[in-house]
Amino acid sequence: MEAVRAEGLVKRYGDVVALDGVSFSVGRGEVFGLLGPNGAGKTTTIKILTGLTKPTAGRAWVAGFDVVEQGLEAKKRIGWISSEVILDDDLTAWENLEVQARLMGVRGWRERAAELLKAFGIYEAAGRPVGKFSTGMRKRLEVAMALLHGPEVLFMDEPTVGLDVGARLGFWEVVRQINREFGVTVLLTTHYMEEAESLCGRVAILNRGRIVALGAPDELKAKYGVDVIELEVSGPVDLARLSRFGETTAADGRVVVKVAKAEEVLADVVKAVDAVKAVRVRKASLETVFINLTGATFEGEHIDVKKLYMKIRRARR
Repeated sequence: MEAVRAEGLVKRYGDVVALDGVSFSVGRGEVFGLLGPNGAGKTTTIKILTGLTKPTAGRAWVAGFDVVEQGLEAKKRIGWISSEVILDDDLTAWENLEVQARLMGVRGWRERAAELLKAFGIYEAAGRPVGKFSTGMRKRLEVAMALLHGPEVLFMDEPTVGLDVGARLGFWEVVRQINREFGVTVLLTTHYMEEAESLCGRVAILNRGRIVALGAPDELKAKYGVDVIELEVSGPVDLARLSRFGETTAADGRVVVKVAKAEEVLADVVKAVDAVKAVRVRKASLETVFINLTGATFEGEHIDVKKLYMKIRRARR
């Protein structure tokens, strides 16, 4: 049974094509990840699925309801967590939950709220102003608010951005708990590879508005995974000398060589390049699958700082 289905989603903003025929489905009870570089179409996809924007073409269903034709029914069955924690710091946790209950029309909400507060370990602190909560506690409260009306599908857009390592790991356990104990389907976007591998049964990789790969992380690693050797250089590079090792690209002082087994060729690769400042090796993983398919990294696409600075100076004139 499908919790989410997208068929041929297209979204245009003037001449810009944000989505170009995106199709996928998410089974009930699944944790599904949308991955992609900045501007790939992840957030646009979620906005369509949650009814925040309409597709230019294509259709989508959430919990069996068409998100355009039956938008109100679909919205009753979804929860939403963004990258920003949106709470009223002056109110207590109980008061924030009451506001949410009134907005969603949830009657007899206190029993459900207490259950969620206890499940996420913040019941004892629920009478305190949220402004005194730690970042992790605030995030757990936001999850409780998103689950208050009993949604079938929970959408998370970059939910752990800005969290420290401890809070991020704690949030991962909350996601597993949501899925395991409450039976909620989770669709999330993330820039953290270990997060996607740890939480998601399947992932779809978006690039330039299209899905370029879809499947379980292990399946994608077996099919597309490569070792990646990254060199930071201080001068020009003769790519012809590196092409015998594998596909090679270079831009702005950074050389990327995709190889089968990095440990077997690393020394020769370094010898073939003059003025190497730094070397980084990424073994086959979901991150190298991403690099292989999109040419970007999850640290973000490469930015030429000098060119950016010059653009800013010209704009100020």
